[in-house]
Amino acid sequence: MASLPYADVDSNLRDLAGKAEGFGRLAIGGLHGPIYSVTTLADDGPGSLREGCSRQEPLWIVFEISGTINLSSYLSVSSYKTIDGRGQMIKFTGKGLRLKECEHIIICNLEFEGGRGHDVDGIQIKPNSRHIWIDRCSLHDYDDGLIDITRQSTDITISRCYFSQHDKTMLIGADPSHIGDRCIRVTIHHCFFDGTRQRQPRVRFGKVHLYNNYTRNWSVYAVCASVESQIYSQNNIYEAGEKKVAFKYYTEMAADMEEAKSGLIRSEGDLFLNGVQSCLLTGIGEECIFHPSEYYPTWTMEMASDSLKSVLQVCTGWQAIPRPAELMTSA
Repeated sequence: MASLPYADVDSNLRDLAGKAEGFGRLAIGGLHGPIYSVTTLADDGPGSLREGCSRQEPLWIVFEISGTINLSSYLSVSSYKTIDGRGQMIKFTGKGLRLKECEHIIICNLEFEGGRGHDVDGIQIKPNSRHIWIDRCSLHDYDDGLIDITRQSTDITISRCYFSQHDKTMLIGADPSHIGDRCIRVTIHHCFFDGTRQRQPRVRFGKVHLYNNYTRNWSVYAVCASVESQIYSQNNIYEAGEKKVAFKYYTEMAADMEEAKSGLIRSEGDLFLNGVQSCLLTGIGEECIFHPSEYYPTWTMEMASDSLKSVLQVCTGWQAIPRPAELMTSA
């Protein structure tokens, strides 16, 4: 049986704070604030999620009701918030969450489906946001991305999420003109990309650590390294459908450079199934790719295997788990 990380975060309500693995490990969300209870599925007004997220104070947001919140516009989340969906079934539709110029955000155990409109992402992280953890969410069928991380947003972890029914799944780094995106650092682990077409993820400029993810049945490619990006792919499972190429390289020219470049990918311990062609470029700049241990000392990882594949199909995305009690700890 595969062992997943975060076995201890569901014992006490606030045990999520500061527990992410990877680049988002410092995210504390609303640890030091009171509990805010969402009591209505209305888009706005008293007791709504939008009202809680707009408050300029730390809050640990929980839900006292299950159902669908139809967002008429992006819901902006201010700094030091935890949006904790444990204990209920909350689905967002219409639009998504926007993390703009904020820090210390935790988003846990929610579903996103059916976002419509130009530039509408499930979770849009830009600009200048940091210390973010997105955990155990289900995301599908938005008009743009499911999670997009751009414009100097950094120190982010995405874990135990389920992605499906989508085209351009995850963009990290805006475009070649946004050279400030060289600061971007993202960890993606124990996620299941189930038939999403491409961008699992696509990266420009940033550093991305992928480990113990399962990606299957893509239609264009699995992972793409664009201009100056560095992708460390470690003990992931790539299972092809009709399209066999796992790794793609796109050459683009940064705005402050005179030569176009692609990104770099290092594959270590990855499992390739059903005739996958990794198409990995070897011997070209591999020594320049970062190693995660330069930034964080430990992470929970096992060999890529059929056992891990089976577990990720069950244990990713929204889960029907109770909301933990808030237990007071002695100083």
